[in-house]
Amino acid sequence: MAAFFQQIVAGLATGAIYAALALALVLIHRATGVINFAQGEMAMFTTYIAWTLTANHGFSYWPAFAVTLLFAFVLGLGIQRVIIRPIERGPILTTVIITIGLVLVFNGAAGWIWSAEVRAFPSPFPNDTWNVGGVAISVQDVGTIVVVVVLVLLLAAFFRYTKIGLALRASALNPEASRLVGVRVGWMLGIGWGLAAVLGAVAGMLAAPTIFLDPNLMQAILIYSFAAAVLGGIDSPVGAVAGGLLLGVGLNLIGAYVDFVGADLRLPVALLIILVVLLVRPAGLFGKPVTRRV
Repeated sequence: MAAFFQQIVAGLATGAIYAALALALVLIHRATGVINFAQGEMAMFTTYIAWTLTANHGFSYWPAFAVTLLFAFVLGLGIQRVIIRPIERGPILTTVIITIGLVLVFNGAAGWIWSAEVRAFPSPFPNDTWNVGGVAISVQDVGTIVVVVVLVLLLAAFFRYTKIGLALRASALNPEASRLVGVRVGWMLGIGWGLAAVLGAVAGMLAAPTIFLDPNLMQAILIYSFAAAVLGGIDSPVGAVAGGLLLGVGLNLIGAYVDFVGADLRLPVALLIILVVLLVRPAGLFGKPVTRRV
């Protein structure tokens, strides 16, 4: 039983990382109707910025964390204003192709600037464990969960209680009506991209201490996060968080107790989850089915 609860705690920590990136995917999808396939590579690139600050410029983790989040926000905002905005009224496929192109750009740029060498990334949490009822709980896992929970609560408060947050929600739900009441929808979309990049940066900086840093850091995590977003509902922020946690715990338990899966087949299991959810309940667990008049 202790091993079971240990798998759950570890799964929640991993799922929290998936939840952060899944929430980034949902934010952009709600606003634009497309998936940003470059979300993972943007997160990887900003994680390299944090590594540079800590390794080459003497920053400790949390100051580097804060500066990286600022950089990520500006990066996301800049991509939307410079690259996405000129084509936003074009076919959705054009935007999708652009985001796929950004995957290659960021991956190639990271390899060119920092090389493909695998690097150790500092952790803000001590490498200790707490023994609770015979369950060894990693301080790293607890810290990861706490950081993501705090971030989600701050975002929820931002969207609920601030004028910019309310304008962002209105722009995503009904951009035309928002323009009529004076909301600058274009800038709201840019801010949404910036916030999504911040979420991705958090996911990258929390994942890198345990799986190490290289240009392919976020590729598998992006697939897991996409599975979490689909599971929870691609248009539901709450679903993204719930889906990430459920997926993290579920994959951990499957890897531990289903012999033929193990660690090597977790990615195919995530892809299977995407397929099953899209076939059985395309709106996800928390999403609302879309109805159209014929």
